[in-house]
Amino acid sequence: MTRLIETSRSQAKTDLYTRVTDTIVADLEAGVRPWTKPWSAEHLAGRISRPLRSTGEAYSGINVILLWAEAVARGYTAPIWITFRQALALGGHVRKGEHGATVVYANKISRTETGDDGQDVERQIPFLKAYTVFNVEQVEGLPAHFHAAAEPKLDPLQRIAHAETFFAGIGADIRHGGDQAYYALHPDYVQMPPFECFADPEAYYATLAHESTHWTRHPSRLDRDFGRKRWGDEGYAREELVAELGAAFLCADLGLELTPRADHASYIASWLEALKDDRRFIFTAAAHAQRAIDFLHARQPA
Repeated sequence: MTRLIETSRSQAKTDLYTRVTDTIVADLEAGVRPWTKPWSAEHLAGRISRPLRSTGEAYSGINVILLWAEAVARGYTAPIWITFRQALALGGHVRKGEHGATVVYANKISRTETGDDGQDVERQIPFLKAYTVFNVEQVEGLPAHFHAAAEPKLDPLQRIAHAETFFAGIGADIRHGGDQAYYALHPDYVQMPPFECFADPEAYYATLAHESTHWTRHPSRLDRDFGRKRWGDEGYAREELVAELGAAFLCADLGLELTPRADHASYIASWLEALKDDRRFIFTAAAHAQRAIDFLHARQPA
C-alpha cells in the first residue's frame, strides 16, 4: 500500500511538472517568452512588479513566470493574486465562471524510518503541491486598495538612480567599452558597452541585470555550472536561460521595463529541446535565477 501511495504521489508530481512545462513550451513555440513582459498597468502596487500575494509579498521562482504568463494571456493589469478562501476572508468572492491560475509550492517532509541496522533514520522527502489562485480582477467585493490606481510615480531619473545604486552595491568589476556585453568567468568581470550606446536607460540596466546574473555563477559565489564546454552548446543555452530569467526577476524588483534581448531569440530552439527532454528544466532554471537574484540583493549595503 505504501508503495502504491508513493507511486501515486510521484505520478502526480510528474504530471505537475509536465503541465507547467507544456504551458511554457506552447508560449515559446508561439514566439512568446512569458517572462519578458513583467509589468502591470498603473496599479497602486506598481507599474512594474513581480506577482504579489494578498499580503504584498512577492512570488518567487517558477511562480513568477507562471503568473506573468497568465497575466499576459488574459490581459490582467493588477499584479495581485489570491486564493478562493483568501477572497472570502477579505469580504470578496470570485466571480462565477472564473478560472484560476496554477501555482506550485515545493518543500520537504521528514519521515523516520528504520534502517537495515535497526537504527532510526530521518529521511527528507521532497514534494511539490499545486494550488489555484485568482487575479484580483476576477474577484468582486475586495477592499478598494486591491484595485486602486497608482499615485504619480517617482521621477524617472530617481528610479534610474536607484538602479545605479543597486548595481554599484553588488561589488562586481563592471567595465565599459566596445560593442558587446558579456561576463568573463576567469578574469571575473562584467563587460558592458558605453551607457550612451543603448536605446534607452532601461535597456542598459536590463542588460546589466542579465550579465550580473551570469556574474553569480563564479566558483567563489554560487558556483553554477551546467557542464558548458563551448559557446552555443547545451550547457551554454541553459546558463543563458538562467540569466534571462534572472534579468526579468531583477528588473521587476527594480521597477524597470525589460525589453527582450534580440540575440536570445536564437536560444529558443535550444530551450524548447531542453524543456521537452527534461520536464523539470524550467523549474531548475527558475530556481537558479531566484538564487542568483537573492544573492545580488543580499550584497546590498544595509
